[in-house]
Amino acid sequence: MPAYFVVSVRIPASDDRQRYDEYIREVKPIAESFGGRYLTRSEHITALSDSWKPDRVIIIRFESKEQIVTWLASSEYQAIAGLRRASVAAEAIIVEES
Repeated sequence: MPAYFVVSVRIPASDDRQRYDEYIREVKPIAESFGGRYLTRSEHITALSDSWKPDRVIIIRFESKEQIVTWLASSEYQAIAGLRRASVAAEAIIVEES
């Protein structure tokens, strides 16, 4: 059953985005090697509520929830995950098609 990895990101007001930009460059080929297909990754967002105003949203489609879990636990992803954790605040969910 297809599943989606959905992430909302808050980018600090700092001018130094070097670590996050490095993460952005490195994460896409890793996700794709685990079967992920990017549907969107954008900073062009129109917030429809005051309580949720992410600076960036990413949606990646996988063939299953298990693929997402395997990708996130992989040594390849774990090697770069610190770049994201050190540079932005992110919240992620997995949404399965029903």
